[in-house]
Amino acid sequence: MLDRRPSHDDLVDHLVRSTSLQRGEAARVVLDVLAYFDETTEEFVRRRHRDLQAGGAVNAEIFERIAAELPHRAVAPPDLSLRQLRRIVYG
Repeated sequence: MLDRRPSHDDLVDHLVRSTSLQRGEAARVVLDVLAYFDETTEEFVRRRHRDLQAGGAVNAEIFERIAAELPHRAVAPPDLSLRQLRRIVYG
């Protein structure tokens, strides 16, 4: 089956020309950035909760911090209450 994802060769070429990255490294950077922007609000909340919890933060602090970070995402999601954030993590 053919891969139907759009090619980003022009962006990879640009990164190779404008940085010290090799082609494989530039392609990996492009894929990492695209994955970052593809992350849904729910995935972001769960990931950040895990990251902050692993760093020793407690839930009250974690949910306040996530709520403050969400409006600064590339595509800002709707305002979510702390309860909605908890429901994303715990169901």
